[in-house]
Amino acid sequence: MSTHEFDHDHDHALQARLRALPDQRMPPADGWARLAAQLPPREAAPLAAATADNVVALPRRRHRGWLPLGAALAASLAFYAVAPWRHAPVEAPAATTLQLQAAVMTEEYQQAVASLPGGRAPAWQPALHELDESAAQIRAALAQDPRAPHLLGQLKRTYTLRLELTRQAAQAAAAGTTT
Repeated sequence: MSTHEFDHDHDHALQARLRALPDQRMPPADGWARLAAQLPPREAAPLAAATADNVVALPRRRHRGWLPLGAALAASLAFYAVAPWRHAPVEAPAATTLQLQAAVMTEEYQQAVASLPGGRAPAWQPALHELDESAAQIRAALAQDPRAPHLLGQLKRTYTLRLELTRQAAQAAAAGTTT
């Protein structure tokens, strides 16, 4: 029998014994009283009287816990923050797939807007301007969080709405209506 088989059989037997144990076991009602009766009585003798002649009792020091470790950690973090090698120029990270898709989408949108007739409908300009501002804000958010796919979908919806509104504005300008 190999060691692996022995370990597996031993583990299986141990698991079976553990499953056979009762789910919950309550301590006896008088458990603490029986335990206290079995303990030797306490002596309230002073510590100095119990020590030998060559042993000196030191006063108890308060346990400082993690204070030295915390101080060392704070000092290392402070050093890391101000170290001269830390301030080396950082290269710009490569553009993510979403950023590249957004750039392609923006280029296609600009080409589509340029292909539309240039008629101006002054009543439509505030809405068009607001959509342009929304697209700029979405592109800025994508620059801050380049791994947020919902921003790419939002940019696509904004560009689609802007193109539709631009078409309607061009048709209204050609027809001579404002709304």
